[in-house]
Amino acid sequence: MRIDNPKIHQPILELVGAEADKLGIECYVVGGWVRDLILHRESKDIDVVVVGQPSADGEAPRWGILLAEAVAGRLGKGAHLSVFKTYGTAQVKKGDTEVEFVGARKESYRHDSRNPIVEDGTLEEDQNRRDFTINAMAICLNHDRYGELLDPFGGMYDLEDCIIQTPLDPDITFSDDPLRMMRAIRFATQLGFNLTGECFDAIARNKERINIITRERIADELNKIMLSRRPSEGWLLLDKTGLLPLIFPELAALKGVETVDGRGHKDIFYHTLKVLDNVAEAQGGLWLRWAALLHDIGKPKSKKYEPKVGWTFYNHNYIGAKMVPKIFKSLKLPLNEKMDYVVKMVDLHMRPINLIEETVTDSAVRRLLFEAGEDIDDLMILCNADITSRNADKVKRFHDNYELVVRKMVELEERDRIRNFQPPVMGDEIMQMFGLEPCSLVGELKSAVKDAILDGIIPNDHDAAVVYIRQLAKEKGLE
Repeated sequence: MRIDNPKIHQPILELVGAEADKLGIECYVVGGWVRDLILHRESKDIDVVVVGQPSADGEAPRWGILLAEAVAGRLGKGAHLSVFKTYGTAQVKKGDTEVEFVGARKESYRHDSRNPIVEDGTLEEDQNRRDFTINAMAICLNHDRYGELLDPFGGMYDLEDCIIQTPLDPDITFSDDPLRMMRAIRFATQLGFNLTGECFDAIARNKERINIITRERIADELNKIMLSRRPSEGWLLLDKTGLLPLIFPELAALKGVETVDGRGHKDIFYHTLKVLDNVAEAQGGLWLRWAALLHDIGKPKSKKYEPKVGWTFYNHNYIGAKMVPKIFKSLKLPLNEKMDYVVKMVDLHMRPINLIEETVTDSAVRRLLFEAGEDIDDLMILCNADITSRNADKVKRFHDNYELVVRKMVELEERDRIRNFQPPVMGDEIMQMFGLEPCSLVGELKSAVKDAILDGIIPNDHDAAVVYIRQLAKEKGLE
């Protein structure tokens, strides 16, 4: 069959086909671009497989590189060609367009590595090595067969049925390259598809093979899961297949409900996934989603049963914040300001909730604004997402109080400018006022001014701060 879609006739693809005809070789656009074309999803990266005849001396020419060079030459100024001779691949970029070229290949694997032994092959062998049927389709770009779909494994039917399965034996597919287990779950999550029973069972059987995959590769797949519309679906699949305790034991430790004297706590794992989906629905960014996933990560370590109170998780936010750097290091997530942001969100996530549960004072709201700074909006998204009780009356009360806190924040920020607070009187000015050298007293006076502003004793104003400092100095015998 031929694909009837205007996108297949975009100029870059027609140019690739024309240059392939000149070289006397076959070329096909393959993989994710074809899948997304059929699903009407945006996809910028184009992968082209090139099939040519061996040369007279028996050596296989690097047809992918030759075609890339020809295409780059035709594109002219502004086109950038990158050649990777070791792998027989090349890349052409111009503007937002990026095309990868490679000769058709077949692969074999050693048990201790996911890096294949690569040999030149036929188009059929190239499609056989693909991870999933929906990624094994190819569309011909040569003029005589332009737009013709080659779908040996029924990928079109699997797209219609919304299923993920491998072209060949899933046990071999996942054992050869265990990263494909993560990719199967990631695609299922991104596309809203289901794993076939054979695919699911093969992941469960081969889960221990994930240990040969680098943490960086796993983290890349986890981030893609996190950016999906409903990231919880990916984490649930990781749990059900048995991969979760192998790659993220701290999250797996949230599972389960303990009961004492007939009183049980909520399942923290499922609550966490609900909070994560709520943040995703609110269009929270990647690192706010990680904060949502980790916001209760300290609860297993802080869990305690008190007969007169029930289950408590005192200081779980503080304990969780302390756990974040170790988790980020283990998962090979960035140990920079992104991690610091997640630490901050986990540490502060209870503060708005405490305000919601208690009397909302101006002072408490000012201090929350001060501590959250520029991240206050994200913190409030996390706080709102964390309201997941099954008690409808409780949820309504929490949401009403949440709105009250938000209104107070807007009002106080407009009046007192607390977000990204800077002291109205700096240390140098205090030293000049009283003839002081650098000392702890200067810090005490600055801190007192900050507390007075946050507590509403004085406005966030230079002149008012100076008057207040002089009053304190008088009490301390400085004036």
